[in-house]
Amino acid sequence: MEIQEIPKIHHADSGNFLLIAGPCVVENETMPLQIAERVMKICDKYQIPYIFKASYKKANRSRSDSFSGIGDEKALKILRKVGETLDIPVIADTHTERETEIAAEFVDLLQIPAFLCRQTDLLIAAGNTGKPVNIKKGQFISAGSMKFAMEKIYQTGNKQVMLTERGTTFGYHDLVVDFRNIPEMQQFNVPVVVDVTHSLQQPNQPGGVTGGRPDLIATIARASIAAGADGIFMETHPNPAQALSDGANMLRLDLLESVIESLVRIRKAL
Repeated sequence: MEIQEIPKIHHADSGNFLLIAGPCVVENETMPLQIAERVMKICDKYQIPYIFKASYKKANRSRSDSFSGIGDEKALKILRKVGETLDIPVIADTHTERETEIAAEFVDLLQIPAFLCRQTDLLIAAGNTGKPVNIKKGQFISAGSMKFAMEKIYQTGNKQVMLTERGTTFGYHDLVVDFRNIPEMQQFNVPVVVDVTHSLQQPNQPGGVTGGRPDLIATIARASIAAGADGIFMETHPNPAQALSDGANMLRLDLLESVIESLVRIRKAL
């Protein structure tokens, strides 16, 4: 999929990397738009194609008392408002076939979570919407195996697919990024994105809340661009310590521009 095919995308012909960024989840009515406005200004400054990301629901939680969302329909309407207000494409995770049909009415792109990348019915449902689909590589499978997930979308006639690297399980409590996965998945002739914040998660902590290494976000992002990634995915929040989900591995919003500026320099050097 050429990024020019995504509706409403700005700077698609700039030759720059694609940025997918936003908070982990819709926490309230105002924060998503505030974050999107800030990120969009940075992307306009550096001519970076931008897709706003936020989950309307967090279905994969370690503990039953973890925050999962403010309500699906309410959150989806907020996502649609962000896209319409700023005239930018919006992407969100989807978890079941029925959810996929509903979410497709509100967002421009659908995302398949890493844990669900082998779910045939879910992939086919996403493909049947006709929306571009970003499939995250499971932490438990090889880059080469993502060909089969991609082909499940293709069999619906939908050829608009991106693949996202988000780390590989390393023991019980950590992930590692294998940068060989970028060119390996690019051999499938699809854009390959690296999720630099989820790649730094430290899951399955004894307390039931995922940890992370946000101090390494810039390092993984720079290495990803140097390795030829077509896009960068990162979650960002004004105050990660107070975030209701994934605060341990999100980038503080006021640090985003310095990271982006360094990535643009690396991209130009290539």
